[in-house]
Amino acid sequence: ANAGLFDYPVLMAADILLYQTDEVPVGEDQKQHIELTRDIAEKFNRDFGQVFKIPAPVIQKETARIMSLSNPSKKMSKSDQDSNSRINLLDSEEEIREKIKKAVTDSNTSISKDNGSEAISNLLTIYASFKDITLEEAYDDLSGKSYGEFKNVLADLMVSKLLQIQKKYNEIRQDESGLRKVLDEGRDFAISKSSQTLLQVKEKVGLI
Repeated sequence: ANAGLFDYPVLMAADILLYQTDEVPVGEDQKQHIELTRDIAEKFNRDFGQVFKIPAPVIQKETARIMSLSNPSKKMSKSDQDSNSRINLLDSEEEIREKIKKAVTDSNTSISKDNGSEAISNLLTIYASFKDITLEEAYDDLSGKSYGEFKNVLADLMVSKLLQIQKKYNEIRQDESGLRKVLDEGRDFAISKSSQTLLQVKEKVGLI
């Protein structure tokens, strides 16, 4: 367990640096891993010569951390045993509506900036991300609405957006040969890119 604690972040850094990555989309809780990756790349470049690009974290401010629907004190996760804690991209309309309906709120009854709890703020953050607006604008949109009304609006919005994604997903899944072609091309590109980087590393440290 202790070796894994130290080794896993280095393995994650290698996965990023090997492909000469410019930007890495991450949540706020993963920012420290990108900082470690940058430190490793900068030290190697300083000690052995320029090889690695220095990756930058890309954090979407409004949705940097989406919390659990059933426990807003912890982040939403696909590994959570409580299936009601998250919305999956392929959830049915009925599942989405039921999960939003069951989502934790607070003892208040309507949306207000003055009494926005962690739970309500989380649901509003999800709303803002699906509408591509700021959290401030989301409060303005929904101020005064009852929690029940808000949940209906949020469920309608999520169903509308996710059904589009699901439709596209199903179209792609039906094209088996097209999928395999994309996977093969991606594999070949990854092998080529990583091999070039690894060769440079070996040359810089004197292994070849």
